Amino acid sequence: MRKIAFVLGLCIALFAWVRPGSGRGVELASLHDAGGISGAIHALFLTPDEAARIEPGNDVHPGVRPVKAVPGLVEVVLTPFSAKIDGRIGHYDLGRWPFENAPPMSAAYADPRGFVEVTPENASLHVSEHFTLGEFVTKNQSNLWPKYIVLEPRLLDKLELTIAKLKETGHPVRNLFVMSGFRTPDYNALDLGPKARSKVSRHMYGDAADVYPDDHGRGVMDDLNGDGRVDLADARILADAAEAVEREHPSLVGGIGIYPANRIHGPFVHIDVRGKRARWNG
Repeated sequence: MRKIAFVLGLCIALFAWVRPGSGRGVELASLHDAGGISGAIHALFLTPDEAARIEPGNDVHPGVRPVKAVPGLVEVVLTPFSAKIDGRIGHYDLGRWPFENAPPMSAAYADPRGFVEVTPENASLHVSEHFTLGEFVTKNQSNLWPKYIVLEPRLLDKLELTIAKLKETGHPVRNLFVMSGFRTPDYNALDLGPKARSKVSRHMYGDAADVYPDDHGRGVMDDLNGDGRVDLADARILADAAEAVEREHPSLVGGIGIYPANRIHGPFVHIDVRGKRARWNG
């Protein structure tokens, strides 16, 4: 009911926000991120040009701000990719994308269209019902602000729908813990485990996350099947929920990888929306 009320309120408020004659010369379709398939997305991710079309005559700057017409909705105006100079924005190190300034192997590997600026003030801001901006920041440069991330709304949608599917199938988790969200190319190049990370990791494109349910805050996946153990059987329940989401919503197709526990972490599942099916065991 909460999601339905939010979506109805969102539709009514957005219609008023872009109604004919309002001076905001933009079609509602351009606000495609709002709500999402799940009805749980609370942010509009816009380039400066897109934001300027919504607010003609206003001086639009990158940043995150509430949409006054829609309580609970935020407008995320991206910092352009061109703001990255010599691998960084300001003092924040990002690095170079695999096909930067060169033809990518496919559209899925094109340079990101921009970055979300994350500050101490907006890190706790919910961009969807269950997820905040700060959950997706790269795990290094911890004391350096602002940080910059790439975050695709379709990933948020898939994660939200996966939570809903877990509840629907008898596993009422409250959230998914994001073990790893966006990775800068520089961070992705670090070999921190027994296997080197992919040089074209989806984490660099903001449409992937390594997640597990941890409602008890123990730093490890919950025992989803109730057998007294936390193992790959629990990870498969999470992966099956993401698989069911893809079957119901082909536009969210992507990668699902199941990883076992090791000496550093417990089991987890990689979920992405790369645009084509990929399956593996880590």
